Amino acid sequence: MGKSLSGKELGKGIRQRANGKYEARYSVGGKSYSIYSDNLRELKAKLEFESAKANSNLAVAYKNYTLNEWFEEWFETYKKKGLKISSVAPMRRKYTNSFGRIIGRKKIADITNMDIQRVVNQLSEEGKAKSTIRDCLGRTRECFESAKNNNIIAVNPCIEIILPRVAEKKEERRFLTTEEQKTFLSVAEEKWYKEMFYIMFLTGMRVGEVGGLMWEDVDFKKKEIHVKRSLMCQYEKGVKTLRLTEPKTLNAYRTIPFMGEAEEMFLSQKEKYDRLKLELGDRWRSEYDGLVFCTTLGSECTRHIVEKEIKKIVKEINERERIEALYEHRNPEIFEDLYPHAIRHTFCSRCYERGIDVKVTQKLMGHSSIGITLDYYTHLGGKQFNDAVEKFGNMNE
Repeated sequence: MGKSLSGKELGKGIRQRANGKYEARYSVGGKSYSIYSDNLRELKAKLEFESAKANSNLAVAYKNYTLNEWFEEWFETYKKKGLKISSVAPMRRKYTNSFGRIIGRKKIADITNMDIQRVVNQLSEEGKAKSTIRDCLGRTRECFESAKNNNIIAVNPCIEIILPRVAEKKEERRFLTTEEQKTFLSVAEEKWYKEMFYIMFLTGMRVGEVGGLMWEDVDFKKKEIHVKRSLMCQYEKGVKTLRLTEPKTLNAYRTIPFMGEAEEMFLSQKEKYDRLKLELGDRWRSEYDGLVFCTTLGSECTRHIVEKEIKKIVKEINERERIEALYEHRNPEIFEDLYPHAIRHTFCSRCYERGIDVKVTQKLMGHSSIGITLDYYTHLGGKQFNDAVEKFGNMNE
């Protein structure tokens, strides 16, 4: 609220200048305008007229925009400001690969409810998951609602759209049994990334959090790890981009105490890190100084690198098993495929097996709600499930 020279409230966007004139400011389409008058009543009337006229002209101009053009305008003006940097490219890509691809060239004013329904139907026929379609539709609905609020269209065509009735398969979360974990780490013992894999199993940290961990975050005195950032690597407009960003959620900012061999692994990694940095000198390739884990050339451990190294270990485990099975005249026991997040699932599984309270597990993993942690528990099956059921006992005990 602006004020007069005497301190009286004049209304939003209006103020009295030192020379006595009244000034009103308003914005249209991201541009700011000012008008002046000696008379406050006249100024308010002029403000209402000019603002309405400008908005009307803007709406007429935007009516010729295609959906893709308006999406970019809306995304840059409204949506992008509230997103994490790491979420911008994936969100834009989701729209581009769905509604943008199919009806993005149509004028926004010409798009009907039936057009939107046809896109939803086509995405379903293409095999897109219901959750993906719902997410794309929700983002497009927001875009059209903004067009409606800016008087570009009269009705949001994304209302009352029928989503396909498809029963989605709920993928079972991959986690390692205790024996599988021992097998994996026994092969990792011989690898450059041994310490990193141990820390992943001992903390349940996300792969981006592991990649973004710095030595300043490792407190040897208090024997704890402070999770403060995440390493993000993605392609933006065809360019590989590496950034240190905020953790996934507010709960992801957390402190994890040293557990198991954590201290031993950090000390081993520090020795390895210092030795490598000295050896490489000017050839050290990291964009960010002080990251705990690095490649043999000093560059960052991105998700892609971690995943590739996991695949190598799994391949080696299976090759060894095939040779042993051949000598022992039996069928080989195949070690199932693995991905970085499965190690996080495994940490949650170990917490469950060791009887750690679910609230403590939630805090260690940095989940935004206890429901997410419990959802991890529901995927624990086989022996773990049967052991838990047996604990119930008899009613008379």
